[in-house]
Amino acid sequence: QVQLVESGGGLVQAGDSLRLSCAASGRTFSNYYMGWFRQVPGKERDFVAAITWRGGTTYYADSVKGRFTISRDIVKNTVYLQMNSLKPEDTAVYYCAADDGAGPVSMPTVYDYWGQGTQVTVSS
Repeated sequence: QVQLVESGGGLVQAGDSLRLSCAASGRTFSNYYMGWFRQVPGKERDFVAAITWRGGTTYYADSVKGRFTISRDIVKNTVYLQMNSLKPEDTAVYYCAADDGAGPVSMPTVYDYWGQGTQVTVSS
């Protein structure tokens, strides 16, 4: 079993920054894809960013590329999402996820483990 716990969300103004953390425990993550997704009530869960645990290859949604940066600390078993230049449209619950397979990184259905989520609210 893998456990994921997100933290770092909060209320900020447009243009501000936040860093989200996802602490992972359980099995080794050497061959995992770690992803960040976000969801607004009544909407589908959308891909934000992903990183391969072993090699550090990154992937980003077009809507956040250039503003968000995903990274991981191998020693701490933690993945981060640095969010800069936040916009009101970034408001959502942000979820950390782990994929122990090799499915498309942007598809939430391929991820095997999920955290509980952390709220990010961006005011104008």
